Amino acid sequence: MRLASVILDIPTQALDTPYTYLVPEDAPAEAAELPVLVGCAVLVPFGHRQAVGFVVALEEVDPAVSERPGADAEEAPHEAHYGFGAQYEDAGPRARRSRAGIDLGRLKPIVRALSKPYFDEEGAACAQWLSERYLAPLSSCVRLFTPPGGVPRMVRAREGYWRLEEPAVGEVDDRWVVPGPAFGSFEPRKNAVKQASIVAALRAGELRVAELTAEFGAVSSPLKTLERQGVVRVERRRRMRGVPVDSLRQPAAPGSAGLPAGRPARVQPAAFTPSPKPALTPGQAEALRVINEARAAARGDVVVVDGVTGSGKTEVYLQAIEATLAAGRTACVLVPEISLTPQTVARFRGRFGDLVAVMHSRMGQGERYDQWDFIRSGQARVVVGARSALFTPLRDVGLVVIDEEHEGSYKQDSAPRYVARDVAAWMVRRSGGALVLGSATPSIEALYACAKDPRWHHVALSERANGKPLPKVEVVDMAQEFHAGSRSMFSGRLVRALGEELAAGRKAVLLLNQRGFAKFLLCRDCGFVPECPSCSTSLTYHERGALLACHHCGYRIPVPPVCPECGSPYLKKFGAGTQRVEAELRALLDGLPGVGPNVPIVRMDADTTTGKGAHQRLLEQFAAADAAVLLGTQMIAKGLDFDDVTLVGVINADTQLHLPDYRAGERTFSLVEQVAGRAGRADLPGRVLVQTYEADAVAIRAAASYDRALFLRDELPKRKMLGYPPYVRMANVLVWGKEEEGVRRVAAELHGALSARVRDFGGEAWDVLPASPCVLAKLRGAYRWHIVVKCPLEGDLSGVLAPLFRARKADPAANVAVDVDPDDLL
Repeated sequence: MRLASVILDIPTQALDTPYTYLVPEDAPAEAAELPVLVGCAVLVPFGHRQAVGFVVALEEVDPAVSERPGADAEEAPHEAHYGFGAQYEDAGPRARRSRAGIDLGRLKPIVRALSKPYFDEEGAACAQWLSERYLAPLSSCVRLFTPPGGVPRMVRAREGYWRLEEPAVGEVDDRWVVPGPAFGSFEPRKNAVKQASIVAALRAGELRVAELTAEFGAVSSPLKTLERQGVVRVERRRRMRGVPVDSLRQPAAPGSAGLPAGRPARVQPAAFTPSPKPALTPGQAEALRVINEARAAARGDVVVVDGVTGSGKTEVYLQAIEATLAAGRTACVLVPEISLTPQTVARFRGRFGDLVAVMHSRMGQGERYDQWDFIRSGQARVVVGARSALFTPLRDVGLVVIDEEHEGSYKQDSAPRYVARDVAAWMVRRSGGALVLGSATPSIEALYACAKDPRWHHVALSERANGKPLPKVEVVDMAQEFHAGSRSMFSGRLVRALGEELAAGRKAVLLLNQRGFAKFLLCRDCGFVPECPSCSTSLTYHERGALLACHHCGYRIPVPPVCPECGSPYLKKFGAGTQRVEAELRALLDGLPGVGPNVPIVRMDADTTTGKGAHQRLLEQFAAADAAVLLGTQMIAKGLDFDDVTLVGVINADTQLHLPDYRAGERTFSLVEQVAGRAGRADLPGRVLVQTYEADAVAIRAAASYDRALFLRDELPKRKMLGYPPYVRMANVLVWGKEEEGVRRVAAELHGALSARVRDFGGEAWDVLPASPCVLAKLRGAYRWHIVVKCPLEGDLSGVLAPLFRARKADPAANVAVDVDPDDLL
């Protein structure tokens, strides 16, 4: 007798363990092609209705053994479908439950399987680990491993009952017409015009029925006649959405069988020639050697490739992947969503051809489903994508690469709120692979781990691969510009540089630093920003009540009428939108000698890149112009490689610097250094102008001089003294709801419960900060509070917090979510 552990597809903390069901021994005929296997979706009875679930484990039991009383009195009684199901093997730290004492008569059978397996036992174990580490519903964790839009679900009908809804997307089959055995000798009758036209068209190659219909009108009847005579065959072939039809076309040949039914129609062309491998610099060769040694160790080692922009990190990845494929294993490459440009994808496909699958959110749902299924088929050996690509059904992963590992986009902002770096590290430890973290500005956590953990290795690439120098970075003090009478957002030096470069037919990139939402006051005379006297963070401007408030300790003061430092009345709420900057830039360029209205401005921001293919279209527009300006937000700071970009300007480096968050300085340092790397990447020299009202800020000075040591000497003592990563682990408990008083009450109650829990099960080094409003205290009509819990690096943060939140009953006044290892506290 077989039992199945099933995770119900119902996202709630209440269902924190799998249910146990009987696997029917005699499957109905219509379900014969879909056996119950680990990873498949199943339809199961649940109370008075049916539900969709996912099988995470199967086991054979002996009814005679299972029905006798349990021998171990200390084991928890098994709770089957009439309670919560037993944990499956290797589920994690929670106690496993005995199979002894099961009343098999009370178990209910699975109704039927609904899909082929989406994941295997390893995926099930990962989902369980994610649920426990990030305190997330099991169903949300399992959903990570399912195809986009390709999962059946239960929906409530108007009449009140539940019905099964088929997947929104699935395989698409095209009908193809191919030559049959009698094709070569066929002579059509004189009046069989369409038959003759079809045969003539097929002599050039196989065609889809849709193409013949578009050319000749209705072709159903003549095709049937030709098929009966053996002249042609009509085949159903899987079509991959987003792939040009010409790349799927097979050469015409009598008797050609085409691709097997149901298999993705992507075959590595026999004539494919990989892009040439350039000779590696000594630094690149050393990085590749360390990565290959880490792979050979097969213990989940991590290699941090710390390379300046243009140092050739991507070529190191490519050659490491090539070695991984040669060893018979597969590779996964994660790139920040904003860096997943056509340029990036082209580098990998140029080296590995159609062995590469691509997954990112700018693809249509059908395209993502096809790519996911392409990976499941085993034909894809390399997956390139955003953070979710980690959970695709890629088998036998030997190498995971996370490029630009410092990027905040590797942190999921909804349940499960995972950190891609930590998940990848867990995966390669399990698989005996290696993890590569690449960045010109590695995160402080990664650098700290290299210093403390013997399985973390640091490799530096301090020079560009082409031997060209890094561009000189010039800091422009906007306070001095203001004193000199300038009221423009563009400094005189930036205006002159734009005129010189554009008039010479070269390109410029302008970054508008818009990250964050908190407004702050800044004195345009002296650069003073009001800060909290207790927390050393900028005070956030609140329109309502004209207040400046600290969101760490609650300190508040009225907005001063003049600058407290110099008495100037020129206090400005900082910030400017890309549309306004574009308008002022257009007026500026039109008036510059040798530039004028013919020089295009390509704007890339959240508004201009929402449409499908928008990124590619805008970048192609920028590349095609002789002289042009690319104006954008953080998405242009990395992943762009244009030989003729000679000028980079950062319009406002201060916006991010003054966010009330402990990572503000690190993010500013990284952003300035990253965007500087877009200039002077080829033969033409580059220059970078950074406009700031904080010319003496350490993060700005360190980035301008490429001096990370200077930044760390200033930043690390602050982190250690205030208790922030990398010296501690944190959980940010979020509370939100429509009524402010209800949110405040729930937050206060949770703070009391958390304090008691930490006192009893944490330790003296643990800390629970008071409940307080979030920086963005109201979002989309909901009031937001949070509670921050800190513990030592070796502390079992999730293990201490999980019992409290698993047992907690929902409060209608407010929603609660736990963000373990948050990327920020905003």
